[in-house]
Amino acid sequence: MITDQDKAERFLALHHAEGPPLLMPNPWDEGSAKLLASLGFSALATTSGGHAGTLGRLDGMVTRDEALAHAARIAGATDLPVSADLENCFADEPAGVADTIERARSAGLAGCSVEDFTRDRGAPIYEVDRAAERVEAAAEAAHRGPVRMVLTARAENYLHGRKDLSDTITRLQRYQEAGADVLYAPGLTRLEEIRRLVESVDRPVNVLALPGGPPVSELEAAGVRRISVGGAFAYVALGAVVTAARELCDQGTYGFWEQAKIGISATRSAFGT
Repeated sequence: MITDQDKAERFLALHHAEGPPLLMPNPWDEGSAKLLASLGFSALATTSGGHAGTLGRLDGMVTRDEALAHAARIAGATDLPVSADLENCFADEPAGVADTIERARSAGLAGCSVEDFTRDRGAPIYEVDRAAERVEAAAEAAHRGPVRMVLTARAENYLHGRKDLSDTITRLQRYQEAGADVLYAPGLTRLEEIRRLVESVDRPVNVLALPGGPPVSELEAAGVRRISVGGAFAYVALGAVVTAARELCDQGTYGFWEQAKIGISATRSAFGT
């Protein structure tokens, strides 16, 4: 029987293994988790945007209780390690961050993340000292207890109009010192900037797969250890629904069944006994 501790240890080891980066897709419900597991991936992560979409909401509009319950369902859907996107841990103060991480422990997670986005569009990024204190609180909570969860610390500058690589690197260095296991600056797409980031820290670096970003082979050569897709796969699925619906409404034809056949075959393989 695979325990939560087994999953957490396996998840950390995947970041330090020889070979290509860990490709970590982001399912948005139990079915997509089972499907992605059946395709050979080694670990999964939740997506706040993808989860919000299943509720008819935009990213950032999910509560802490909803996010944790969702993460527990994803973690319980497969035997793979699962890391939870916990946004800013739904708290400003370090104590609140730690409380969220403690609650995440019972969800069966192998890891989780904390970001430095404040949710305040006027001042979107926490001041660096406060941000580091929040990461330290998160790391202490993630690493104590019988399951040592892998903590990913995120510097959100590039997603919120602050394309300052030096500040981003400084932040991630501080988060490393605060105890983070993995470092992540979503929004970086230029290979030279990604390489500089990797060379500036001593922890595995995650890169978000984005349009115009380097392919996996180039990221591997740059030393990137993990690649995730955020909400992209969820939005691909929604996009396919929109395309099929428009064909039916506008053309009155059923060409979407060709794509549906792929889904039927995949789900029968993934969900069958």
